[in-house]
Amino acid sequence: MTLNRLILLPESSSLPAPFLVFDAAGTVMERGRLSLDAPQPLNPMRTVAIAPGADVLVRWLDLPAGGAAQQRAAALWALKDKLATRPERLTLALGPVTAAGQPRLAAAVDTALLEAWRDHLSALGAPADVLFPDSLIAPEPHDAEGATVVTLGAHNAVRLNGSAQTVQADLAPLIVGERPASIIDDEATIQVLMIQAALRPPVDLLDAGRKAGSDRRGWLRAAILAGLLVISPLVLIGAAGLRDSLAADRAEDQARAAAVQAAPDMAESDDPAADLLERLETAPPPGGALNAVAAISAGVEGVPGAAIDSLSLAPDTGLRVGLTYPAFQDLETLRAAVAPMGLALTELSTIEDEGRVVSDLVVEAAR
Repeated sequence: MTLNRLILLPESSSLPAPFLVFDAAGTVMERGRLSLDAPQPLNPMRTVAIAPGADVLVRWLDLPAGGAAQQRAAALWALKDKLATRPERLTLALGPVTAAGQPRLAAAVDTALLEAWRDHLSALGAPADVLFPDSLIAPEPHDAEGATVVTLGAHNAVRLNGSAQTVQADLAPLIVGERPASIIDDEATIQVLMIQAALRPPVDLLDAGRKAGSDRRGWLRAAILAGLLVISPLVLIGAAGLRDSLAADRAEDQARAAAVQAAPDMAESDDPAADLLERLETAPPPGGALNAVAAISAGVEGVPGAAIDSLSLAPDTGLRVGLTYPAFQDLETLRAAVAPMGLALTELSTIEDEGRVVSDLVVEAAR
């Protein structure tokens, strides 16, 4: 019989952590509490931890197609205005891949807090295999304009269309507002919801934490979106969206700094961000760098497993792109994809790295 352990992380490490042991059908076999003061031997089994959702930002986002690192960078950029800390200090997890055009679950948590939760579980003698916030046990509202509210002691998990959060119970009505709300406060039903979520976790913060090192580089790319230097182009929605970002009053200083970082020769410009955008739209190859980026992105989407690793644009070298792809012959497929746009991909270097092919290429006009 396959057994699972579900642990509810308390708000304070000084409090006991309730746990359940249940089988694959969701039948509870054992229940109890774990405490740092009185640790007890535990049988090894798959362990799922549910953390306080008040500390995790959860949203469903419309993300562009791309690899995992690229989508994480895009999600962090989309969440930048809602984050309470610097994005590079966060761990971001994505839910299962969705069908084209469907929003994808994204959950962000402070990395230091995630490590504290991990250490707490280890100290309890129950290191977790999966961890997600309690806000995600709330079912999706039946009505797109409605809300689901689940009672969790002194807190409520509130699920809206596009978001989930855990708040103090007296704040839940302010979040729900005039929406029709489904209230779930029956303990047996709540237990079932927790077990169902543990059997099919909506997201895994621990797995995202293991990938945090590579995600940091992805965020740094996204953080200089205004400069478009060494950034996944799949984060870009296009020149119009970039103009909107540059025009925002609160982003003006950030945009100026990013533009100068991307193009140091513009440091003396009165408006380096606008000048950089003009360069992007008019720089070679033919049609401007932004159009070239769009063409390359479309080509990459047509090659399973391919990804754009980096971009750079400079007056002397023009547009350069770093690509990774599964097999050497995939480069010819990518070249064929951009050829109708009058573009050619010229190799500067190509190496094999951990079973994948990595190429540094210059984007030029087709001859």
